[in-house]
Amino acid sequence: MAPTAAFFDLDKTIIAKSSTLAFSKPFQAGGLITRRAVLRSAYAQFVYLVGGADHDQMEKMRQFMSQLCTGWDVATVREIVADTLYNVVEPLVYDEAVSLIEEHRLAGRDVVIVSASGSEVVEPIAAMLGADRVIATRMEIVDGRYSGEIEYYAYAEEKARAIRELADQVGYDLENSYAYSDSVTDVPMLEAVGHSYAVNPDKELRKAAAAHDWPVLVFVKPVALRARVPLPPAKQTLAALAVGGAVAVGGVLWANARRRRLGA
Repeated sequence: MAPTAAFFDLDKTIIAKSSTLAFSKPFQAGGLITRRAVLRSAYAQFVYLVGGADHDQMEKMRQFMSQLCTGWDVATVREIVADTLYNVVEPLVYDEAVSLIEEHRLAGRDVVIVSASGSEVVEPIAAMLGADRVIATRMEIVDGRYSGEIEYYAYAEEKARAIRELADQVGYDLENSYAYSDSVTDVPMLEAVGHSYAVNPDKELRKAAAAHDWPVLVFVKPVALRARVPLPPAKQTLAALAVGGAVAVGGVLWANARRRRLGA
């Protein structure tokens, strides 16, 4: 029998906010962004949670985030994420999402996190959750710093393409696999598998879910992972990936977009 997988979007599907914006204060403390940028991030987070993000917003986001991280030292970003991961992200994980991940793993399915956020943030979070694989955005690194160019953007149709490519490599039976997301931009990802669920859907995804007859799930209970039964440890390969990859670039990172140098 062919293996199957459960593909999860990250922001507002597994965790209760943007994974990248969650690190605004640690990035400020590390000298990467200003206090003003943190305040802008807080506002962006509110807009993101209330209104979701359509294709136009995501395109603006892509431009802003590539400008924002230009010149950031890769080692500094990795160190900040590693040092603050549990304090920042661990209390934001949806209890319902943790239960689903546990159920899929007990059923023998691989758990794959698929996110437009950067691998520098996504991979450590995935390791914390015990995920098996990650599909995430990567940014170009030149001489130990982020150049501002996006090397790979895991967004919209590209998520579906990457899922199919991974299925070809691993042998996943996508018809018997699962997918979960909150955003209409992930409709191609949801269409790529046989069992799709809209989680805390935005208005347009709710319409798409009705048209496709996809069940709607409502996650409302962020919980500290320490309060739950410990999740299975991530595979060594995923843990190793956490030291490579790209800066956090997903979410509505309007903050400090025009600044192209450290600090200030």
